[in-house]
Amino acid sequence: MRNHRRLLLAVGAACIAAPRLALSQGLEKPKVTLAVGGKNLLYYLPLTIAEQRGYFKAEGLDITIADFAGGARALQAVVGGSADVVSGAFEHTVNTQHKGQRMRAFVLQGRAPQIVLGINPKTMAAYRTAADLKGKKIGVTAPGSSTIVMVNFILAKAGLKPSDVAIIGVGAAQGAVPAMRSGQIDAMSNLDPAITLLQRSGDLKVVADTRIVSEAEAIFGGPMPAGCPYAPQSFVDKNPATVQALASAIVRANKWIQAAGPGDIINAVPEGYLPGDRAVYIDAFLAAKGASGPDGLILDKGAEIALRALAGIDPEIAKATLDLTAVYTNDFARRANGRYPKGRWEGEARSGF
Repeated sequence: MRNHRRLLLAVGAACIAAPRLALSQGLEKPKVTLAVGGKNLLYYLPLTIAEQRGYFKAEGLDITIADFAGGARALQAVVGGSADVVSGAFEHTVNTQHKGQRMRAFVLQGRAPQIVLGINPKTMAAYRTAADLKGKKIGVTAPGSSTIVMVNFILAKAGLKPSDVAIIGVGAAQGAVPAMRSGQIDAMSNLDPAITLLQRSGDLKVVADTRIVSEAEAIFGGPMPAGCPYAPQSFVDKNPATVQALASAIVRANKWIQAAGPGDIINAVPEGYLPGDRAVYIDAFLAAKGASGPDGLILDKGAEIALRALAGIDPEIAKATLDLTAVYTNDFARRANGRYPKGRWEGEARSGF
């Protein structure tokens, strides 16, 4: 009887493993290294959900996620060859094309940047407009990352140059919060959960909030695509089945998030992501949920808006002629939506994997 039970268990395990084995055998590169800048951020929640709920594995992928201090450093890892794919800000695909490096985004994680610009109430109690930032110290996740793009864009609209402020890299959470509370910085361009944590303690006053889609579109003049997996065009060309697997896992995660409630999220993310107080993470999730990408599709106008944002702060990009159709594709996300249509997966958030 015991041997019979063991046999049944072995057969069952083989049946579960067989589809994944078949999938992995169809992938050009089942083992993928993905670089990200601040994995614990709500900005990258679809990536975390795809990992924690086994969506990558279900697609036959063996993912290694390398976490860096900011998106610019994650990009450097791919350019340097130590990672295959980046999960980062969409505008990097535009910027890298200008630099002669062909990168292509293939699925969207966020339809708004989710970046918040906030001032320190202790050092800037008299703040009225963005012009008051002149001469101040502004914390960002890392130089060259999307948080500094947001700062420079707002400065430009206020008639200021990047050189009119002091930019300080403070990281995404552990360094950002004490830097703000101690008064080392006068303002901060950062993301959740650090923003919500500082708001709740009264150590940050929000002045620009792109977690709100309508406010993001007002700031940038249209839909500004945010977090997305992107890779060198050569990687996409050589590994289409692998890229499809990545896109399918993210689309599935996007749809799970749309149907998820606060309790689902708390149970899904690693305990280390919670900043000491689960209520803070729940508030952060609710604040950023509207900016998440519902279906992984990148709006055609999004590339134009990203270019306009970069051109507003970089005269060289403003003069350049770029092929925006080459910085993204929706082919993989469309196929993923065919596999995981809306409605079929809405109950998964509460019914389990």
